[in-house]
Amino acid sequence: MLFMVIRKADEETEAGVLPSAELFEAMGRYNEELVKAGVLLAGEGLHPSSRGALLHFDGAGTTTVTDGPFAEAKELVAGFSVLRADSLEEVVELVKRWPVEDGHGNAEIEIRQIHEAEDFGDALTEENRKYTADLNGPR
Repeated sequence: MLFMVIRKADEETEAGVLPSAELFEAMGRYNEELVKAGVLLAGEGLHPSSRGALLHFDGAGTTTVTDGPFAEAKELVAGFSVLRADSLEEVVELVKRWPVEDGHGNAEIEIRQIHEAEDFGDALTEENRKYTADLNGPR
């Protein structure tokens, strides 16, 4: 199973405050452990929403583009990882080891399972399965 681990944004990440050298090193060690365990497939931090855009599609052919920043920092994403694991419980245990630093330990992490082809059953045709597999490459 694939899971996305989402580091929620907060006032500091939205202000562009970068992690200290110590926290950056601790995060590097943590990610290295996940790589060695064969579970980390991807992981990145994101710039603040002030450097992004929000697109709204109204269903009638109109698209509205709003430049950042966006109002609700607690609903935004500051970074993510993609993990392969056997269960949600396994990912929870891995994320419990998330590095924190004195004064900067208020991170909120959300874990969500990623849909895979077999989740869609008959709605995903064989042609769509092949196309999706070609786009995604081996997993």
